[in-house]
Amino acid sequence: MSDNQQASASGARVLFISPNRIGDSVIASGVVREINRQWPGARITVAAGGPPAPFFRAAPGVERIIVVNKGKWASHWFRLWAEVVKQPWDVVIDTRGSALGWLIRAGTRRIYNRGWETGVPKVEVVSRLMQAPHSLEPEHYIDGRARAEAAAVIDPQLADGAGPGPIIALAPIAHQKGKSWPADRWGALVEKLKAESRFDGWRFMLVGGPGDHPPAAPALSAAGDRGIDFVGKGDILASAAAISRSALFVGNDSGLMHVAAAAGTPTLGLFGPTEWWLYGPRGPKTRTVASNNTRGQFAPIEDLTVEAVFAATLDLYDAYVAQPSDASA
Repeated sequence: MSDNQQASASGARVLFISPNRIGDSVIASGVVREINRQWPGARITVAAGGPPAPFFRAAPGVERIIVVNKGKWASHWFRLWAEVVKQPWDVVIDTRGSALGWLIRAGTRRIYNRGWETGVPKVEVVSRLMQAPHSLEPEHYIDGRARAEAAAVIDPQLADGAGPGPIIALAPIAHQKGKSWPADRWGALVEKLKAESRFDGWRFMLVGGPGDHPPAAPALSAAGDRGIDFVGKGDILASAAAISRSALFVGNDSGLMHVAAAAGTPTLGLFGPTEWWLYGPRGPKTRTVASNNTRGQFAPIEDLTVEAVFAATLDLYDAYVAQPSDASA
């Protein structure tokens, strides 16, 4: 009997060490479904950084989440080792490629290898890690708690504002240097969208984490009574629930961009000096707009004009929102 068969027969105890960042965690989220396919009835423990940890709260088979916040001198790995070393694991899956996966008892090990990063999207690399027969597309599992938390923020603003029209979600934040489109251009984009007939009656919802209000402020100001403020209003799963209520999403290359794509929301990702062909939003209703659209070449994100993002947003609308009679308007 193979390791997989033995683990399956007994209800495998699986340790899944997820990526540290929200975006990478979303990209690797298909791992949970694949664990359940390969080891039915698995009892999954997820080790995750603080911000992405709630993302796995309602995932099938997950019975425990260990929050692993980075510490000085890699002390977080010692803390995690102390948490998991006494448990004999049937399967250890380590998407960070750390030494920890080799330092604990396990029947089956799947350890990430950076040598697999050979110019293919990260989803494909994660699929190789899992030895999956198909691409493990990102997905998330929004629970009732997250939907209620999102509704508690959004519904009062819909009632107090300019009506409950369709929502376009905007994420003007990216925490990696060089990924954030200038805040004033988000304000200018909202002004142009407000003046566009396609977006008559639409609401503009700004999403982000704690501390992200400064880059969101110009867009919220431009939106006026048509704005919805969801910046710092909930954890990543509540943000996913909020984004799932939107008809379109436009955002920087960030975790929220990947959340939107995984939710099936038509998604436009803004890219500067990063590989849009590798890290663009994944899904059937996704687009990218880059400061340099030639693969392998880059330009500062400041080179991305308001006009280019506006045009790409209209293209996204025409492709996935407009009725056939509207597209030619």
